[in-house]
Amino acid sequence: MVALAVLLFALRDGMGAQQKASISPSERNYVLAMLYDTHEGIKKHYYDPKFHGVDMDARYKEYVERIKGAATLGDAVRMVAAYLSALDDSHTYLIPPQYSLKSDYGYRIQIFGDSCFVTHLQPGTDAEEKLHPGDQVLTLGGFAVNRKDFVDLQYYLKELSPKATSTFLLRDPAGSQRQEVVKTRVATTRRHVPTSYSEWLIEVQKSQRHLRNRWVEIGDVLIWNMQAFIFTDAEIDHMMEIARKHRALILDLRGNGGGAVDTLLRLLSRLFDQEVRIGKRVTRQSEKEQAAKKSGKDNFGGQLIVLVDSESASASEILARTVQLEHRATIVGDVSAGAVRESEWFPGESGQGFDNPYAISVTVADLIMTDGKSLEKVGVIPDVLILPTAEDLARGRDPAMAKAAELAGIKLDPATAGRMFPYEWAPD
Repeated sequence: MVALAVLLFALRDGMGAQQKASISPSERNYVLAMLYDTHEGIKKHYYDPKFHGVDMDARYKEYVERIKGAATLGDAVRMVAAYLSALDDSHTYLIPPQYSLKSDYGYRIQIFGDSCFVTHLQPGTDAEEKLHPGDQVLTLGGFAVNRKDFVDLQYYLKELSPKATSTFLLRDPAGSQRQEVVKTRVATTRRHVPTSYSEWLIEVQKSQRHLRNRWVEIGDVLIWNMQAFIFTDAEIDHMMEIARKHRALILDLRGNGGGAVDTLLRLLSRLFDQEVRIGKRVTRQSEKEQAAKKSGKDNFGGQLIVLVDSESASASEILARTVQLEHRATIVGDVSAGAVRESEWFPGESGQGFDNPYAISVTVADLIMTDGKSLEKVGVIPDVLILPTAEDLARGRDPAMAKAAELAGIKLDPATAGRMFPYEWAPD
C-alpha cells in the first residue's frame, strides 16, 4: 500500500480554517489515545491473528514516536491511518474525526482499466466550469492516478485531508494536455458529528435515500440498475417477479458498492432453483460455509447478464463471482474493485472532552469462494471486458450496456444506453 504511506508523509494540510496549523499537548495525547484504541481493536477483532506476518506491536511503538514528533493535529491523525496501512486491507481503516465543515468537490472520477477519467460534474460548481466528462486524469494533487493507488488517494483527499483546491493534470479526448485548479465548495453550516455506531448508521441511511431500483423493459429483456444492496426481501421479490415475465435479465451492478448480506442472499436465492454455495467465511474463531438457501418461490430462470465495473464492490462482487462460477451468467464490463472482506465498526473509547469522535473499521472475516480463492485485491474478471473510451465518456455513450444488450439478443446503441440511467447526485 505504497501510495497511502507516500500521501500521508508527503502532503500537507489544505483546508485552511478546517485544519489545525499546530498541535497542543492535549491534542497530541488525544491522538495517542486514538492510536492505542486502534491497536487494541486490531489485536482483539482482526480476522487474522497473525496479521499477515506484520508485527503490529512493533509498528505501534514506531507510530507512537511518529505521533510525538507530528507538527500538526492533521499530521498526527494521519499517522494513525498510516499505522493501519501495513495490513493492506480494503475494509480496515481509520474513520477519522470529522471536520466541522463539509467539503464538496463537485466532480466524480472513476477508474476504467488502469486509467482514470472524469465522469460526472455537479451543476453550479467550479468543477463544472473547468472539467469535462472524458478528460483523463493524469495526476491529482501531483500524484499519478491509477487503479492500484486510486482508493488510497480518494481516502486521503475525502477523509484524511480535504483540500481547498484540487490540481489536475488532464488529457482531453483529442490528446491535448492542460492543468486545472478546481475550487472546493465548502458548506457554511456545521456538520452533524455522529457519536455512536447507531447514529452513524442513521447518517449513512440518510445519505443513501436517493439510491433506488431503476429498470427498463425492452421487449422480453429486463434491464435492472441496482444501486446498492440495501433493499428488503419484499423489494427483491418484487423485482424478481418483474424479471420472471422476461426471457433475459441484465443486472447492472456498476457503481454498486455493496451493502447488506441479507439482501445478497435473498437475490442469489431468487436466481437459482436450488441452494447455491457462495464460499467459506473465515473468521478468527472458525471457518463456516456460506450459502444462499432455496427461496421456496418461483425463481427467475432465464438468461442472466451481470454488469460490473471498478466501483462494483463487496456484495456486488460476491454475487457476480458466484453466478460466474456456477455458469449461471455472463459477466460484462470492467474488473471489479476487489474489496470483499467483511468488517465491523468500532467507536473510539478515548478522547473525552473532544467534540470529534472517531472509529475504526476492522475486517472480521474473509470470504474464500468455491474455487478456493478470495476476491480481495483481485476482483471479478469479466467474461467480456468492455471499457469506454474517452470519447465515449465525453459523449455519454455506454458501450458495456450496449454489449450486454447484444448478448441478450436486443439492439441498443451506446448513445441510447448512456441515457438510460442518468447519474443522480446525493442530496446535500
